Amino acid sequence: MRRRTLIRLASASAIVGPTTARAQAYPTKPLTIVAPYSPGGPTDTLSRILAEHMQPVLGQTILIENVTGAGGAQGVTRVARAAPDGYTISTGNPGSHITVWALQPTPFDLAKDLAPVALFATNPQILVARNNLEPATLRDVVAWLRANPGKATLGGGGLGSVAHFGALYFQQLSGTTLQFVPYRGAAPAMQDLLAGQIDLMIDQAANCLPHLRAAKIKAYAVAAPDRLAALPDIPTADEAGLAGFHTSVWHAMWVPAATPGAIVERLNGAVRQALANPRLRQQFADLGQHIPPPQRQTTEALAAFQKAEIEKWQPLMKLAKQKSD
Repeated sequence: MRRRTLIRLASASAIVGPTTARAQAYPTKPLTIVAPYSPGGPTDTLSRILAEHMQPVLGQTILIENVTGAGGAQGVTRVARAAPDGYTISTGNPGSHITVWALQPTPFDLAKDLAPVALFATNPQILVARNNLEPATLRDVVAWLRANPGKATLGGGGLGSVAHFGALYFQQLSGTTLQFVPYRGAAPAMQDLLAGQIDLMIDQAANCLPHLRAAKIKAYAVAAPDRLAALPDIPTADEAGLAGFHTSVWHAMWVPAATPGAIVERLNGAVRQALANPRLRQQFADLGQHIPPPQRQTTEALAAFQKAEIEKWQPLMKLAKQKSD
């Protein structure tokens, strides 16, 4: 009996040993962050900035791979099916990882197939428009939409995206109807807004601030209780006449669910060190991003937060599903 126990213990050690050793040595080769939206969009931009500052911490190159399609689901699925070794990482927002479920079956389950690493940025959305759109204020926009039901177009990153849910929320609060035009990401939607091909966007600050500063588009309101420090002249939705229109976009990082805990913690530590870097903090601030406080940067905090977000968006997810059927 004793001999068998020793053999079993030796066997267990043989199994656990190499895994622990690999986790301690990690990383030994370049890593890939899969951004589920197009190059140049907010998720891509923030992922590249974060990767730049994580590289010296991890001692390895971090590549960004843009895998677009299905409202972000294709990129997330690419990571969910990858080897759980810490070398293939997912970044994204509530659109790619949560609300995308509302309109299409997805091959991944966030809670079962992905392990949370860290929340790394949050920012409110802004209601923006092509420069030659006639309404001058948010109240005027609401009046115009009510007078022209279903005629205005609002673009964003795909059905089930944060922009899509922002549009549903806006219509619900304002008593208006409009056409949502889905794109493969915020960047191509913004190009059409700049070209005057669509009327409106409910967009992340990271994507629209440069164009607002250059006066290529105009803003009606920030969808948050407070004004943006980066552009303090833009009123909040509460100030502009649509009380309670608050919608923000957060960004986070995940790995395949079976990734060893030591590797997850190594990545979390690298994210937290990067977020403490003054240069990254300034880069994020310039893009209208808020860095979550340290207590919200843990793996446990992201797990709890994403659960709360799923519960928050479920009513609108059901509405979106009904509208698509």
